[in-house]
Amino acid sequence: MKYLILLVIKIYWKTIPPSRRRKCIFRKSCSKYVFKTTQEQGFSKGLKAFWFRYKNCRGGFQIFKNPISNNVQIILPSQIIIEREEIAERLLK
Repeated sequence: MKYLILLVIKIYWKTIPPSRRRKCIFRKSCSKYVFKTTQEQGFSKGLKAFWFRYKNCRGGFQIFKNPISNNVQIILPSQIIIEREEIAERLLK
C-alpha cells in the first residue's frame, strides 16, 4: 500500500503542472510532505500525514504575531499553532 501512495503522488506530479496545483500554506508542499513521510515511515504514517494536511491546508487558518514571543505564527483549523519556519514564504510577505 505504501507504494500505491507514492505512485499516486508521482502521477500527480507528472500530470498536473505546478502552476495548476493548489498553493500550500506550508513551506514544504503537502504532496512532498506526504511523499517523504510515506517513504520514510510507511503507509499508516503517510496516510495520517495526508489526513492532517488535508484537514489543515485549506481555509480557516489565521496568521498572527505572537505578542509574547514576537514571532509570526499560524493557527490551523485544528487549533495547532505552526511556527514561521513551516509557513509558506508567500504568506509571510
